[in-house]
Amino acid sequence: MNTQSNEQTLALTFASAWNHVEQKLDGWLGAVRGISFAEYRLLRALADAPSAQASRVDLAAAVGLTPSGVTRALRPMEKLGMVSTLKSKRDARLAIAALTPAGRELLNEASAVVDDTMRALLERAPKASAAADDLVDLLDDLAR
Repeated sequence: MNTQSNEQTLALTFASAWNHVEQKLDGWLGAVRGISFAEYRLLRALADAPSAQASRVDLAAAVGLTPSGVTRALRPMEKLGMVSTLKSKRDARLAIAALTPAGRELLNEASAVVDDTMRALLERAPKASAAADDLVDLLDDLAR
């Protein structure tokens, strides 16, 4: 007896699909560039910010972490020279994360890995591949 509603099926299927995609991205990014997909998302959010600089609070909102989670995630990236910390000119208590040239180079290389991984996943999912643009629109709508 299946007592799952359509909404439950959607939620579980969505979670399963995301888990599969995230595992593939984590695996390939880790193997090829030595970063996780979560770190890639932080670098991407930072690169997309004005002047490639953002507060921890803004980065947290962009990637769905807490500000302290962002701080913990950025710490090893800072030690490796991918990001740097600047003090805000307006508020000395506010730390601003900035993408470094090394971070931008890593992001460019990692973006190619993400592209290749997603192409490979979509090759094995022809219906999703054929509807990729619509799928992006639907997921964007769901994320609001």
